[in-house]
Amino acid sequence: MGGGRSVGVSKEEAAKRIKELRQQIRYHEKKYYVDNEPQISDYEFDCLVKELEQLESLYPELITPDSPTQRVGEQPVEGFPSVTHSIPMLSLDNCYNREEFLEFVQRLEKLLPGEKIEFVTELKIDGLGIAIIYRGGHFAQAITRGDGFRGDDVSANVKTIRSLPLSIPLQDEVEVRGEIHLPFSSFEKINQERE
Repeated sequence: MGGGRSVGVSKEEAAKRIKELRQQIRYHEKKYYVDNEPQISDYEFDCLVKELEQLESLYPELITPDSPTQRVGEQPVEGFPSVTHSIPMLSLDNCYNREEFLEFVQRLEKLLPGEKIEFVTELKIDGLGIAIIYRGGHFAQAITRGDGFRGDDVSANVKTIRSLPLSIPLQDEVEVRGEIHLPFSSFEKINQERE
């Protein structure tokens, strides 16, 4: 836990250590939750988080919205307020065979004559359609697809997803759309914990 560094440290020392801890925690969260390659034990990770919590409690003015402590322990909300999408979040069409895909390409080529068209494709994964909004480089809101025009504000729940960055290197308002899904292994683990 940093050898008791949090006791009696100056604000400047705390700010430096907080920055180091946040970087280490984000690195280890990515290795654990995204890469599935943990580099340290759960205990060692918990010690890093605990030290960060202690420093931030000593100097609350150093807490930032993207700090890992602002994600840990976040209680998911059960009743969700409804929010209107700034741009409708409509369904995507599926392609079930090569013929349908080639027809889609031909439609695009007519719409964009002379343009180079590139694709990224993936197998369909059923999940929850979501719009994640960043403002000033920080996570601001997460809205479900809903009916395409209005969705539920699930920001508190989405902040608990450790692989989701709470800050990005862009200051403009950015909206990222995709799907949130739960791997079957995680689903089984949740069910076992509930028994």
